[in-house]
Amino acid sequence: MATTLSGVSGAFYYKPAGTQATFASADVTVAGVGADFINVGANFNFKAGDPVKFRLVNTQTGGSGTGTLPAPLSAATTYYVISYNNSTGAMQISATLGGVALEITDVGTAASPNKFEIYYADFAAVAEVRDWTLEISRSDIDCTTIGQTLGQYVPFRKYISGFGDATGSATVYMTDEESGLANRLVQDVLLRKRAGASVKLYIERIEAAGVINEAKSRSIDMEVSLTSAGLNINPDDAVSVSINFRPAANVNFDFATT
Repeated sequence: MATTLSGVSGAFYYKPAGTQATFASADVTVAGVGADFINVGANFNFKAGDPVKFRLVNTQTGGSGTGTLPAPLSAATTYYVISYNNSTGAMQISATLGGVALEITDVGTAASPNKFEIYYADFAAVAEVRDWTLEISRSDIDCTTIGQTLGQYVPFRKYISGFGDATGSATVYMTDEESGLANRLVQDVLLRKRAGASVKLYIERIEAAGVINEAKSRSIDMEVSLTSAGLNINPDDAVSVSINFRPAANVNFDFATT
């Protein structure tokens, strides 16, 4: 017998906006221990402690690129931001959370149109979310033709599929933790460079020993554009904010549990 799902099993996961950028070999400074920097560009939103990964991308196609990452960076490894200068774009990373600056030994190779890309490593739970909603819609294109045979009843129009769209929202409680993902959601609404912003909406999150079993869970994920944030502050309720978003690319559905 089927079991009705409860919202208690749901969850809201997020990758912050402004945490995806490209850079070239010329942007890598090899100057010895503690003095090695990567210039990923100014006005992004990287924060100390952010988990990041690196890869090669083809800037013309958007697909995988060719070349060699700066040593000792590996595409399969998660690194952590130690510092990021929003004005200059200079960043230092570590191999461990809160660790020492990683020593970079060469600048790597990435011939045009290839570049190195830094991006937020994985979705992280936003613990202070009360609820989320997602409304999915699609448009139809009218392709009705004249010359139909008329009978007793009026003819109907004919349609073909157009584009899909969606709008979503989440109610988030604000905390005094400045770097918390809930607070970053609010700040991210106004970012000019917002590449990297993505949400993963769990309808049913299945965990074992603190690890999510994606094969058994049901979720929807997408890159998003955060469109607005509405604050609710009064003496009777916890401070909350309503975040509104819409897809910035295709929406991925994973409802299978086998």
